[in-house]
Amino acid sequence: VQLQASGGGLVQAGRSLRLSCAASGTPSLIIINTATWFRQAPGKQREWVATITNGGRTSYVESLKERFIISGDNPQRMRTVYLQMNMLRPEDTANYFCEANVWTAAGGSADYWGKGTLVTVSS
Repeated sequence: VQLQASGGGLVQAGRSLRLSCAASGTPSLIIINTATWFRQAPGKQREWVATITNGGRTSYVESLKERFIISGDNPQRMRTVYLQMNMLRPEDTANYFCEANVWTAAGGSADYWGKGTLVTVSS
């Protein structure tokens, strides 16, 4: 199983971006049980951003819950998780990456980390 994060880029302050974290691989039956977005800014520690469970339960770091929204493509069979980021600020500049507990038909559940996608917000 691989997790692929995408959607980052350079954006002006006040604009929006949507990040994606997709689970892929073999076997074809893959379900994300729980997925979490983290971010790490240059010179800073990794920060938890948001988590979603299969079924749609979400949780956020308090400082971002008014601007960021985590969602999945299918409440019962998530394979892709999104992070909608609105009203971006320069301090949101960071490498964003996802971690997920993924179930496959062949191997049961395991934790996976994806490579990050860089978000740069200009003032």
